[in-house]
Formats: sequence, C-alpha cells, structure tokens
Amino acid sequence: MTPMSDVAAIRTELPTAEALAEKVLITAMAVNPLISLDRSQLAAAAGRVGIRAILQPKVFGRVMAGVGRELTQIALGRSTRAPDPADKRWSDPAFQSNPVYHRVMQGYLAMRAGVQRLVDEVELDPKSRERGRFVLNVLTEALAPTNTLLGNPAAIRRAVDTRAKSLLSGVRHLAADLKDNGGLPSQVDRRPFKVGENLATTPGQVVFRSDVLELLQYRPATPRVLERPLLFIPPQINKFYILDLAPSRSLIEFALQQGFQVFAVSWRNVTPAQREWDLDTYVEALKQASDAVLEITGSQRLNLIAACAGGITSAVFLGHLAAVNDDRIGCATFMVTVLDTSMPSSVSLLVSEKSIASSLRRSQERGVLHGSDLGRAFALLRPNDLVWNYWVNNYLMGEDPPAFDILYWNNDATNLPAALHADFLAFFLENPLCTPGRLEVLGTKIDLRRVTADVYAVGALTDHITTRRRCEGVARRGQGEKRHLVDALGRVAAHPLGSGPRARPRVRERGPSAPHGRAGPLRPAARRVGGCRRRSPLHLNGIPVAAGCRMPPGDETHRVRRG
Repeated sequence: MTPMSDVAAIRTELPTAEALAEKVLITAMAVNPLISLDRSQLAAAAGRVGIRAILQPKVFGRVMAGVGRELTQIALGRSTRAPDPADKRWSDPAFQSNPVYHRVMQGYLAMRAGVQRLVDEVELDPKSRERGRFVLNVLTEALAPTNTLLGNPAAIRRAVDTRAKSLLSGVRHLAADLKDNGGLPSQVDRRPFKVGENLATTPGQVVFRSDVLELLQYRPATPRVLERPLLFIPPQINKFYILDLAPSRSLIEFALQQGFQVFAVSWRNVTPAQREWDLDTYVEALKQASDAVLEITGSQRLNLIAACAGGITSAVFLGHLAAVNDDRIGCATFMVTVLDTSMPSSVSLLVSEKSIASSLRRSQERGVLHGSDLGRAFALLRPNDLVWNYWVNNYLMGEDPPAFDILYWNNDATNLPAALHADFLAFFLENPLCTPGRLEVLGTKIDLRRVTADVYAVGALTDHITTRRRCEGVARRGQGEKRHLVDALGRVAAHPLGSGPRARPRVRERGPSAPHGRAGPLRPAARRVGGCRRRSPLHLNGIPVAAGCRMPPGDETHRVRRG
C-alpha cells in the first residue's frame, strides 16, 4: 500500500456530537498562517456598506420595506419564516410552541436576512462586498437572542431546575476566561488530557534533534516493513500529535499497521529568541531530518506527507532538492495545501496589504506571531461554532466546555517566528511558486517544474478556506505522476482518523491509478528504533539522541511514549 492509498482510506462518518470538533479542525488546519483580520479595516468595510446604502436610497428602501412587511406578518402569526434545520440554536421546542419565542426567532431571522440582502444588492466591488458580509455576519450572529439569558428558553429552564447554580457556574467560567483566555469562552476542558498518556500514545522515540525540530521514529507494528520510509511534516503553527490523537484515531498508527516505517517531525515551539528563523532555516531543518531518516533506515529515498504550512515548506524543500539534483523524495502527499495564492477564497478576500503590514509589524515587535492571536482570528471565521456555541454552553447553561481531543489539540497553540511569518506574508502577496525562479531558498532558485517526485494533493469539498480547486493546483506542478483527491463528505484529509470501526473510503479522485511499488519491497522490521542500517554514523549538524531526549525546559514540543 502507498501513502496515496493510506490517505484515501482514512475516512469516517462522525457522530453528531463530534461534528463541531471537526469544524474546528477544518478551520485550524486550513487557515493560512499569515491571516490577520485588521479591526479598523473590518469596521471600514461595514461603514462602506452603510454609506452605499445611504447613497442608494431606492435599494435601501426596498430592502427595509421587505423586512417591515415580513415583521408585520410575523406579528400577526402569518409568517412562514423558519430556521435552517442545521442551525441547532433553535432546536428547543419553545421556539415552535411558545408564540413569543417563535416570533422572536422569526423576527431575528427576518432582520438577518434583510442585512444579508442589503449587502448583496448595494453596489460594491467584490472584496468590499465580501468584507462587509463577513463583518455584518459577525455582528448579526452576536445579536442572536439565544446568546442572552432571556432569549434562551433552555438556559432559563436550566437556571430554574438548578436553583440558579448554573448561573453561578457560568459566572465562574466567565471570570476564568477573562483571566486566562483573553475574554473568549473556552472551547475545551483541558483537564482530562495529557500528551503522552491519553494523546500521542503510539510507541516511539526521538531519534534526532536539531535546534529547529525533533524527529520521532515509531516502533514498527508488523514483522516486515516497506523499504521506503514515510515522513510526516505538520504545520509550524500546529503540534504534530494531530496525526496521533488516540488509538484508532491516529494516521500514524494506521500507517504502521500497513507496514510503513514511520517518522514524524515535531517543530520547536519558538520564543522571541528564535525570531530570525526564516524559510531557509526550516527547509534546512527538513533536509537534516530527511538525512537522518535515510541514515537510520538505510533507504535511498523516502516519501513524505505534509499539511497546510508544512505543505508549503515541503514544496519549497522539493524545489530546492530539484535545483541541486537530489531525488531523495519519491512521493509527496499534500493535505489542504495551497501553493497558488492568486486563486480567490473567502479568507483571501478579507486580507489586504494594509492588514498584512499590520500583522507583520506586530510579529516583528514581539519576535513571534503568538498562537493565541491565530486562535482569535480562527474564532471570527466561524463565530457560531467557535464563540457563541461555547458562550451559551459555558456561561448561560453553566456547563463545562466539552472534553474533545481535537479541541484540546486546537487550543494547544504554538508560535511562529517573526522571520518565517514575514516569508509567509511575502508568499501570500507575491505568489512566488507560480513563477519559476522568483523564490530563492538556500542559494537556489525554486522551480517546481523540475520536481520529479509523484504528487498527491488532497482537498475537501466543503472547505471554504483552502478550497478543493486551490488544493488541486498542487497536483499540476512537477514532472512526476500527479493525483488529486477530493473528500466527497467535506472531511479534511488531515483529520486524524485511521483504522477505527467506522473508517471507510468516501472520496472522489482524479488522475491515473497509483502505480505499485511507491514504498518499495518488504523487508524485516528493525528490532529497535533509531539504529542505523548503514555502517557509517550520522554525519549531521543536528544531534542524534537517545530515547526520551527532550528540548530545553519551556521549549519542548511534545511528549512521546517510548518504544
């Protein structure tokens, strides 16, 4: 089995209770690390909609008249306005049976639809329209009656049933979030989780360390393994254990069960002391890590799977190897990775040179782009799912936030060094990988047309950020065989679901069938991880290490169960 078929097989139908956690994963894995939503620009976008409405009184009058007529019908009990069945905010029976709550719900939905129609009908350029739609959507979702105690019948009922204890619990949650979470409601109960105990439990050890990364090797799960090793490269803005959440929910575990020799990169969680680390630094670190993989396994080539920002870095790494005639990579799989930033998306329409300059200025002042800043930007992209859902649960209902492993990972934020952040910002603005030779890394001009590795690109059908068409563009470059997978259910391929009982293929694929032999023949598995098959020792700038070796205190990226 090849890396291509591995990714294709990792599919599942999630229970309803986990659907929200998956939406969080889709957003976190897909958002480009350079995204920064400038408040002044967003306010200006809403202002432009208002100004255009004033300058076009006929359009404004027509829309408001329509809203007024519908509000009259609602008051008389004649309106047929109903919420989207997928919108769970209105699932309480009181919104159907109680005439007051029913009218409140309909009135809110009518007003929201009127605002959306106004944005659609006034004369605006596409970027201003999308920005205005985004800002007004954030505002209208914040004004939903279900976000208030009096407007939420379930919260009132719970307060009565608990004799107001739920409200006291909600106040405690609010105070804790104001103190420790920047004022946003907590998305996850962190208490049940501990990395290395009930997260990232697949047996393995650190076998190589440099200043930039640690390389993990996992213990083989089969007596014979495929000759060509498999290297996982996560985004620099997320921690590696999204690939290894729990038994039967682990891409790494699944790959081991298929006979792969599995390695994974764990990036250092940087501090301002590493502010100068740029794309050159990370590409050189990947080169060292791949040297270590080849030395340990004795293989001439390896395959890699990379996601999001890790995919961008890996593409540049492939371009650098091609420039120096190094064909060590046999097959590269890119998950939710965009290399052509000229193609529009809902996020790109919100970003401008001014917002990028503002984001760059903040990261340069601090030395890093903080993971918490990224978390706030992610929350604004899905306000219902990532803010108000938890507002109601934590504060109005007085419940603890859910204990989901994906949500824990999503909130286990990492930082991005200022120099790498600047490189990603330039990548977004200049789109250099689409122009051969425009980008220079480690003294070489990057031309992806020279890459000979087979390429497998994975996108999600309903992903609104790294759309399937943008991800498909990855598979158009290079000289090797190319293949593209689209998740028909909208599941992101980076989702860490492996060999559980519900896993099954549900995909669309384009391109020729995968040829046999991408991972080489079978051979006996090594008796221990980290041992070199070649006689020569590791001649690298990094440090080969024994099991359990860690980075300095405060800089550790992970804890891994020893093999």
